[in-house]
Amino acid sequence: MLWVDAMVIGQNLCPFAAPERNRGSIRYVTVEEESLTGAMEGFLNELLFLQQSSESEASTSLVIFPKGFEDFETFLDLLTIAEDTLVQAGVEGLFQLASFHPDYQFSDLPREDVTNWTNRSPFPILHIIREGQMGRVLDSYKTPDEIPERNMVLMEKLGAKGLIQLFLPFQDYIKLD
Repeated sequence: MLWVDAMVIGQNLCPFAAPERNRGSIRYVTVEEESLTGAMEGFLNELLFLQQSSESEASTSLVIFPKGFEDFETFLDLLTIAEDTLVQAGVEGLFQLASFHPDYQFSDLPREDVTNWTNRSPFPILHIIREGQMGRVLDSYKTPDEIPERNMVLMEKLGAKGLIQLFLPFQDYIKLD
C-alpha cells in the first residue's frame, strides 16, 4: 500500500513498520462489504487468520474498508464493535486495534488541525496488532512515549502542502488555504 510506504514508513510515523514490511509480514485485507454486519464478518475472518498464523507469517493486518464507512462517526461505531469483539472473543490481551480514517479527528482537536493527519489515511482502516510482539518491540525502543508527540510535531512542520507533496492522493482530502 503506497500510503504505508510514503507516510507510515517514509515519514517514520511508526518506527516498527519498516522491518515488518521488509519481512513481508504485513497483511493488507480489503473488506468490500458496506454493511456493519458484513464488515465485522471480514474483520473477524482476518482476526481468526492472525490467531491461526505465526508472527513470522503475518505479524499484523491492515483491514481496509473502501466502502460504507466514509463517515467518521459510522467508522467509530465499527471500531467500537471491533474492540468489544476482541473482549468477547477473549483475545483482548493478545490483539489490539489502531484506527485510521480520511477524516480522523482526535476528540480534543478541531477538524482542520494538521496533527489529526497522524491517523488519517486514504481509506478507513482497522489495524490489528499483536500485543506480545508490540510489547517486545517497545521494550527495545528507547523512547516509545515520545512517538505520538514527535509525529504531531512532524505534521505541523510538513503542513498541508508538505503532506500533499509526500502523498499526492491527499490533495483530494486536504484543503489548502
